[in-house]
Amino acid sequence: MKGTLKPGLKHSLAFTIGDQQTVPEFYPQSPLFRAMPRVFATGCMVGLFEWCCTELLNMHLDPGEGSLGVHVDFSHLAATPPGMTVTVECEVTGVEGKKVSFFVRGHDGVDVIGEGRHERAVVNYDKFNARVADKALKARAA
Repeated sequence: MKGTLKPGLKHSLAFTIGDQQTVPEFYPQSPLFRAMPRVFATGCMVGLFEWCCTELLNMHLDPGEGSLGVHVDFSHLAATPPGMTVTVECEVTGVEGKKVSFFVRGHDGVDVIGEGRHERAVVNYDKFNARVADKALKARAA
């Protein structure tokens, strides 16, 4: 990680919600999900919040480094129908070794739709991918 990664850094991104980010499409194999309202899925909100944090973090990583989400603590506060644009804002709240903490909030132009804490771990992707490949080999052998 570069020395530029410090608490107080902020970033934002905007994303227009499509049908594919709604609850019925989140796990289309589930009849229960298919029957739920066509609004922005909580799982998709989590991914969007992580995306914002990842963009901020990537500006401060060295070549070969990436990050992985290791903790989420979000509240989903308001429903957002497809076609609305959600703006996500994140702020680095802490840097402890390879762990980076964020506060994240999303707004759909009408309501705050969600907010909370997120943590990411900075890793070397080559080493991480090698460990995952080894795990997959062990699983196939079992």
